[in-house]
Amino acid sequence: MQSRKANGAKPAQRVIKKYPNRRLYDTDTSSYITLAEVKQLVMDNEPFTVRDAKTNDDLTRSILLQIILEEEAGGQPMFSEPALANLIRIYGHAAQAMMGTYLEKNVQAFMEMQNKLAEQSKTLTPEMWSQFMTMQNPMLQGMMGNYVEQSKTMFDTMQEQMAKQTEQMLGAFGIKR
Repeated sequence: MQSRKANGAKPAQRVIKKYPNRRLYDTDTSSYITLAEVKQLVMDNEPFTVRDAKTNDDLTRSILLQIILEEEAGGQPMFSEPALANLIRIYGHAAQAMMGTYLEKNVQAFMEMQNKLAEQSKTLTPEMWSQFMTMQNPMLQGMMGNYVEQSKTMFDTMQEQMAKQTEQMLGAFGIKR
């Protein structure tokens, strides 16, 4: 992938155009790029949007899902078939919006925990790292405990919000619990 434009001006958000021939054109580098290069933008936390070259429709989610599909198809998948089936069952269900928020917050909490662990591991030698990963480390247990507790708290909060919304909706129809 080429570097930013020579004038050094950094656009607020990189724009990638998707053409009918399925090619992706990076307007920032004035070159065609591959899906692997788009994945690298994600890995580098580079803000971008993918737009249909003809209609200007936002295709970013579609491209991100395509990257996930390729990752799931190769190597070791993250989602089991039962997990994927359960995700599909949530679509169209009243809990769909709640589940999206729940998953997003949990993935963010997991990434924060992973970043903390990576930062702390920079000072470990390979031998220390090996010991760290093979034993029941109190720090690791504490981090995982915090993550699980945070996940439970998020779920409880969403459950309470859903109960309040249900009561309000039933109240609007004159039904009391």
